[in-house]
Amino acid sequence: MHNSDSAPQQDKAGLSLALQGGGALGAFTWGVLDAVLEAGVEVSAVSGASAGAVNAVVLAQGLMEGGAEGARERLARFWRRVSNAFPLSGAPAGGATLAALQASMQWMSPAQLNPLRIDPLKEILNDEVDFPALRGHSPVELIISATRVRDGRARIFRTAELTVETVMASACLPLLNHSVEIDGEWYWDGGYSANPPLRELAWANPGRDILLIDLMASGPARPPKRVREIERRVHEIALTASLHRELDALDDLISLGHDGEGPFAGMAAMRLHRISAGQVADGVSFADALNADWDALSRLKDAGRQAGQRWLGGGAAKAPPRERLPAGRRRRREA
Repeated sequence: MHNSDSAPQQDKAGLSLALQGGGALGAFTWGVLDAVLEAGVEVSAVSGASAGAVNAVVLAQGLMEGGAEGARERLARFWRRVSNAFPLSGAPAGGATLAALQASMQWMSPAQLNPLRIDPLKEILNDEVDFPALRGHSPVELIISATRVRDGRARIFRTAELTVETVMASACLPLLNHSVEIDGEWYWDGGYSANPPLRELAWANPGRDILLIDLMASGPARPPKRVREIERRVHEIALTASLHRELDALDDLISLGHDGEGPFAGMAAMRLHRISAGQVADGVSFADALNADWDALSRLKDAGRQAGQRWLGGGAAKAPPRERLPAGRRRRREA
């Protein structure tokens, strides 16, 4: 796979976006999208998990109604409403509330914490996204993931299948949210199984450039020692491992494309671009994934916007190198 640290120079049409999940850290993605939309880059397909799925459907709704400027306005309004609905902050009162919530999650299930299933995010999505219209008229292909509780496998929902329930399934943190039932199956956060879906995105737009917006920061060089820190790192690893699996699968598709024949032929020209929040934004931590304070969201948005502008100008942080397996080794590994 060719990892590029700059935007496509000759043809910016038809860019595919892969949006990782990360709760409130999704405001960083909002900032990148704002820069991409302002620059007039055409987006043709978007995949996402969790917060990435939420950003994807809000983006598509805005594009459908008002083009790039409509999408920028829709995303800004959505994130403002999220902050108003979840007013946890770093201030003493908000910080104490957030700490209490995190502590209660260790001992109480969502059924106990929220027996009435009150979910402001679902209400906001229903207000901001016209799902029937989106299913029939979305200007971009949408691909979002959720994780099937029964076997841990990814379920991929495409544009024609999208409802508020499918998006809520993709964003369902099992210690915080009620599991979501769809067609007799129960689902949790898509980040556990495909964070975000890359294989399906490549098939939807073969040969096009993919911009991956990665929200998971690297962990400490030494293992954490406190229980809360260990639990947090375990969760981060689970979400990051699914991304590595998707990247490996994308490598395989592109390698098959280099064979030059069959349905994979178009994959050979594909390039992956990556903007990693942990590399370009100071202080980004998964610990802030539940912090929807407006100042915190605004800082993330500004960092994402600056990262997007650097990428568009050719100066984004380069993605870390990835091992390319020779075809023979890959076949032995798969066997």
